[in-house]
Amino acid sequence: MLCQYSACALSWRRCAHRLNIGITPLPLAVLSMGSACIAGPGFEAYRVREPRCRTNPPKRHTRSGSTHTLASPTELEAPVILREFLYVDTDKVRAMLAQLDGGVAEESRLTQRTEKRTTVGPRMAAQHFQGSSGEEYTNKSLGDALFPMLEEALESEGLLSDISAEVSEMEKWTSGEIKQSVPPGSLVRVTAVGSLFDARYVASAFSAFASVNAGLAGLGFSPGDTPSAPSGTTGKQGQAKGRPGNQPRTPKSAPNQAPAELEDLIPEFPSINGVDRTTLRSFVQISRGVFTPGLHINLTPAKDVLISARLQEGRQYLDSEADILLARYGAEPQELTIMGSIGSYGTEEKELPDQNFMNDDGVMSRGLFAEVMNSQMRSLGRIGFIDLPQYPGFSLIPFAVYRSIPRRGGFTPVLR
Repeated sequence: MLCQYSACALSWRRCAHRLNIGITPLPLAVLSMGSACIAGPGFEAYRVREPRCRTNPPKRHTRSGSTHTLASPTELEAPVILREFLYVDTDKVRAMLAQLDGGVAEESRLTQRTEKRTTVGPRMAAQHFQGSSGEEYTNKSLGDALFPMLEEALESEGLLSDISAEVSEMEKWTSGEIKQSVPPGSLVRVTAVGSLFDARYVASAFSAFASVNAGLAGLGFSPGDTPSAPSGTTGKQGQAKGRPGNQPRTPKSAPNQAPAELEDLIPEFPSINGVDRTTLRSFVQISRGVFTPGLHINLTPAKDVLISARLQEGRQYLDSEADILLARYGAEPQELTIMGSIGSYGTEEKELPDQNFMNDDGVMSRGLFAEVMNSQMRSLGRIGFIDLPQYPGFSLIPFAVYRSIPRRGGFTPVLR
């Protein structure tokens, strides 16, 4: 098993050889607490101490008495960041990588071959050759590494900006500094507290609530009260009270039809503390109007600021139903990271422009008509009635959404 610091060990060994520094070799299998062994083909294993502060790097003494400073592991390579992806748009990632590197490597192969030949017999006599060979084949898929590759390439080119700190300051929103520094089309990465939302899940949850309460009412239960006798209790002869002959009427089977709207999923149920079917239907109607049915990521880095992203279904890591995804990750706020391009900012218009879309000669202008309709949409988005970004926030076209897996304790070198 190769360690991620194999290259570092080679450089240290060469440095020690040139500077005449003594480093004690260790067995390859040694792995002790508080340290890690780094080993690779063709050289011994060396003990690497835990990373030290950069202001106090480790020093080695040579035979002549002079000291030389060696780089610590933290200066050579940063710790590996593990991500739990909720969503990755692989098509966009591949397209962007192809523009940067001229292609995407989907697979990496490593083949090593060693051969040993042994000569048997006197030098001048007939010689017998005995050979043995071994071959090691490694096939590594790079499909899941596409997004980290893109993220690193964009940062090295200066095309990706992390604005997590900026968006948490309300003054930069009201002053327009954020809109000027990262205009629409900019590639950004934002880490903030956010949550998942889907109007379909709201309808499904309210439908389940109504069904449970209707079922409890049918059994004679009422919320907060002791259970009463169900309506279908049996008589003295053990027969259920009902129609004569104890022959219940079979209801006519209605054809299965999908509900026209999400709110039609909610069945009738007894009112509970003033909450009835009409109330729940109204909430679902508002939900599907404010957020188009589909999975949304809503980040709230500052008060009254919403950064929203609509996730396109059928992309990688988003192969679960909305209710399954919400059941896994919950509806409570949590820290999420979105990397993508800024779609648009919420409008600052408070009054509608001229709504006239007719030319001076009395002919309708298609361009003016489209602008009049768009101004109406922007106005509805400003007051939060439709699925458009609301001032001062913006919408994101997501490339990936993920959570960073936290580490326990200090940094520990990762064995690959």
